[in-house]
Amino acid sequence: MSTGVLCAIPDELGSFVELMPDATQTTVAQWSFTGGHIDGHHVVLAESGMGKVNAATATTLLVDRFGCDAVIFTGVAGGLDPDLAIGDIVIADRIVANDSGIIENERFSLYQPGHVRFFNPTDELGFDVDGDLLARVRRKLSTVLLPILDAEAGGQDRPPRITYGSILSGDAYLHCAVTRERLHRELGGSAVEMEGAAVAQVCAAFGVPWLVIRALSDLAGHDPDMDFTLYTTQVAHAAVHIVHSLLPVI
Repeated sequence: MSTGVLCAIPDELGSFVELMPDATQTTVAQWSFTGGHIDGHHVVLAESGMGKVNAATATTLLVDRFGCDAVIFTGVAGGLDPDLAIGDIVIADRIVANDSGIIENERFSLYQPGHVRFFNPTDELGFDVDGDLLARVRRKLSTVLLPILDAEAGGQDRPPRITYGSILSGDAYLHCAVTRERLHRELGGSAVEMEGAAVAQVCAAFGVPWLVIRALSDLAGHDPDMDFTLYTTQVAHAAVHIVHSLLPVI
């Protein structure tokens, strides 16, 4: 069993590598892959780069070249749900590409990537996490308590919560409060990012289970008053703790 772990933040990779006593590196095109064992579990790490094409390519290589049986993507996301706070974790139970669809009569409507109504039509929209895997994840993380973020990193007076919900993915960086509110209202998204839907689509094609785990940096479209470098360092450690905890149940 081999698990692929993709990160959006280089700091996260370093924290994972520190747990590998036998780390070895392989370069394919622009991606560096680090393989080794964490507590006896074989893991292959890579920094995907931003956007769905980068994420899809890195995921394909993890599965096809390195033989990974499951893929986890972890990184930062913008919050869509106003009830969530900086540092809260959203684990996707469903991923939707929010920039794939059909434009008709000057209006855009979502449609499943790779499909249109007149060619290869489908009633599906988005990609669901494997139900058995999600149940194991929920059980494993039910007792996990994350450290409180420093105030300078946007921390609240409580530990970050681990939540489950829909995550939206698009290649356009979202910095618009009106669009954020619409996406949450119309699609029920908890968070928005730029890679997860591509990871899910590739994994679905290969029949490989996947997880997307995101730490919220802010409400998308709102500039938070925090030290982002400190924030990314602290949530990187939280993400490593979560993924480390999940390796036995993947």
